[in-house]
Amino acid sequence: MNKTAAAKSSLLRGGTRSNLTTYLIVIAAFAVLQFLKNGKVLTSSLTGQLVPICAYIVMAMSLNLTVGVLGELSLGHAGFMSVGAFSGVVTAACLKTSIASAPLRLAVCMVVGAALAAVAGLIVGLPVLRLRGDYLAIVTLAFGEIIKNIVNCLYVGIDAAGLHFSMKSAEAMGMDPKGTTIINGPMGAVGVTKISTFAAGFVLIMITLTIILNLINSRAGRAIMALRDNRIAAESVGINITKYKLMAFISSAAMAGSAGVLFALNYSTVVAKKFDFNTSILVLVFVVLGGMGNMRGSIIAASVLVVLPELLRSFSDYRMLIYAIVLILVMIATNSEGAKMLLARLKGMFTKKSREGGEQNG
Repeated sequence: MNKTAAAKSSLLRGGTRSNLTTYLIVIAAFAVLQFLKNGKVLTSSLTGQLVPICAYIVMAMSLNLTVGVLGELSLGHAGFMSVGAFSGVVTAACLKTSIASAPLRLAVCMVVGAALAAVAGLIVGLPVLRLRGDYLAIVTLAFGEIIKNIVNCLYVGIDAAGLHFSMKSAEAMGMDPKGTTIINGPMGAVGVTKISTFAAGFVLIMITLTIILNLINSRAGRAIMALRDNRIAAESVGINITKYKLMAFISSAAMAGSAGVLFALNYSTVVAKKFDFNTSILVLVFVVLGGMGNMRGSIIAASVLVVLPELLRSFSDYRMLIYAIVLILVMIATNSEGAKMLLARLKGMFTKKSREGGEQNG
């Protein structure tokens, strides 16, 4: 009994040390980058990448909660980011006169974006999480595309009477001439006031990291990982599958929504196309390269892969080729079992779709 208790205590101490190391790495990276930024050492292009890097780090960690910790493949994570992004833009426009402080306004927008993304996660998760494997991946992919198409048809404006919505045109909203269009259909969100900062991104990363690491090390986190390892065994000992799956899925969606707010409020114009299937796959690449369930790896992978195309810009036409080669070499070097399983699942899913399409054409 004493040996078992000592083993558990040693494991907890090891986990605590690992978590503290991750926190220290993030804090040290922020301090160094802030120093370089203030000292004008970073180029303007790299300085402009700091906020998007923070947003993608949060996206990678939140998706890792679903893919790495829960063990379910989601291909529509950019959809939750889109919900947070555009709801944050609308909230920021509504609070522009009532909340003068930009950091406070950004914080409120993040809360609203996270809440609405969590609601979207609940709506999608209730039916979707009954599916497994390829079917779940395809449905989440469809969700992301649905959100993108809805935003492309959405018109939102504000005037003295309040918010106006339409799915037809800007004129159909019926605003007075002094009103302001916030979301202009296919043109996306226009005239956005940029209030996102690198410091806000750092705070969001720390909050996300704290939430995820505490969840993983909690009783609920152990139940979620038990579902991932052996669903039947977990169900046989009384673990509520729907409850813990939804807990992980909704938490992941909420964090993606807050990342979307940070990302959107860093640009003057935001279009729905930015949150398409390619973005979901990009974030999935961060998760796979960083390691399934490894939050520190997700942080490093997202940071490196977002900056890498910019660092290779001097190679002109060959930079994306070099980028692809680097990805392949890293995958070969890591050679993780989780990555191979995930890639095999993706390959099988798309092979199945192409085979079914060929049979229908025939």
